[in-house]
Amino acid sequence: MADKACVIGSGPNGLAAAIVLAQAGLEVDVFEAQATPGGAVRTMELTLPGFLHDFGSAVYPLGAASPFFSSLPLVAHGLEWIHSPVPLAHPFDDGSSALLESDLTDMQSSLGEDGKAWVKLLRAFVEHWHELFCEVLRPPTFPKHPWLMARFARAAFRSAAGIAAHFRSPRTRALWAGLAAHSFLSLDEPLSGAFAMLMAVPAHSVGWPIPRGGAQSLTNALCRYLGALGGRVRTSSPVTSISSLPAYDLFLCDVTPKQLLALGGERFSSSYRRGLRKYQYGPGVFKVDYALSTPIPWKSSACLRAATVHLGGTFEEIRASEKAMRAGTVSDHPFVLLSQPSLFDDSRAPAGKHTAWAYCHVPHGSKIDMLPRLEKQIERFAPGFQDRVLGKRVLYPADLETMDANLVGGDIQGGPLDLRHFLFRPSWRRYSTSAPDIYICSASTPPGGGVHGMCGYHAAQLALSRSQPRS
Repeated sequence: MADKACVIGSGPNGLAAAIVLAQAGLEVDVFEAQATPGGAVRTMELTLPGFLHDFGSAVYPLGAASPFFSSLPLVAHGLEWIHSPVPLAHPFDDGSSALLESDLTDMQSSLGEDGKAWVKLLRAFVEHWHELFCEVLRPPTFPKHPWLMARFARAAFRSAAGIAAHFRSPRTRALWAGLAAHSFLSLDEPLSGAFAMLMAVPAHSVGWPIPRGGAQSLTNALCRYLGALGGRVRTSSPVTSISSLPAYDLFLCDVTPKQLLALGGERFSSSYRRGLRKYQYGPGVFKVDYALSTPIPWKSSACLRAATVHLGGTFEEIRASEKAMRAGTVSDHPFVLLSQPSLFDDSRAPAGKHTAWAYCHVPHGSKIDMLPRLEKQIERFAPGFQDRVLGKRVLYPADLETMDANLVGGDIQGGPLDLRHFLFRPSWRRYSTSAPDIYICSASTPPGGGVHGMCGYHAAQLALSRSQPRS
């Protein structure tokens, strides 16, 4: 049986893998290239002193719904979730907005003529959210809850556009489009509907919380719990080759195929190396962090009740934006995801000041300056926004990759989440490689992107099962 394990990369999946191994009694070392652990789950002063910005992820519906993270004593290690009054606001040009309410009954009332259709679509999954996320956040296999998953599949494998056709109101369809756009898929593609459902269900069950103090608080809680189990995180310790490391029994790599190929080198078979070289990455993001003198001056004041705001107008506008991105171009009216955590967490900025970040989807590795178009979308729904800006930090896809090598070409999902890559990511081997002691545990493995730690959890479980002595 393995006694000593090495994890390369301290993103949420790497830390999840390390915790599973340490819980099993292994001696675990985590090597992190950056000075601060967390990968894309970090908090930094990206604009002005005293303004704390989440470098990557900021809002955690899947983190709260994660079967593994929710099983850990993270609260005892400093994690505090904050829930905004409503998880999401979607403003319109007339100064009104659609809200994604936490309570399903309130949601039914707010949607009017579409309320019954919304509840009919989602109620079973909200009531059985734990079983649902245990199923969807693992590799595709025969389900433990077949009836629940058969019902989910009937809707989930449809396109977001197909599901939206059942809603009568343009406002409801627009809200649905914004949820589906988290997939980085065209809204006419299969599985885009699944992402809308997997965004909506936690809103009505566990919420879309933010960590007090920023994303770093989630990483720090994971690191502290790992430390309590005897594990160690070694920051500023880049690894260029597995062969350069001391002797370990297991290697779990929270990296994408590009980095894994460089790390493993000749330890992999020629066919496996060929597969890694062919791996396709997904679209990227163009991100801007803002230091603000006041809250964002939304035309719809209801947006001040939400930590997350979707800016895109109608279903048709959002569909056009995401279709352009999938075709390798950009829209003049991009769909923008915006987070404003300082409204609910005053530790993020100096007294009376605020922070926000916004990003839009762009083709992989895009060098297009999206700032004028992105800020035009914000101004569209919040006139005078730019007058409140004290400082900003613009991050192109290449900048994101420089700050986190896993964000190849600005891809925050570890690869596209279309049907083929959903079933075979990064290859038919999934977590295992052609080397029996090396495993991959990043978002490039099932179930894919999102801060839930389940890629690392499943990879570590597989590694442990294969390292057990045979009877």
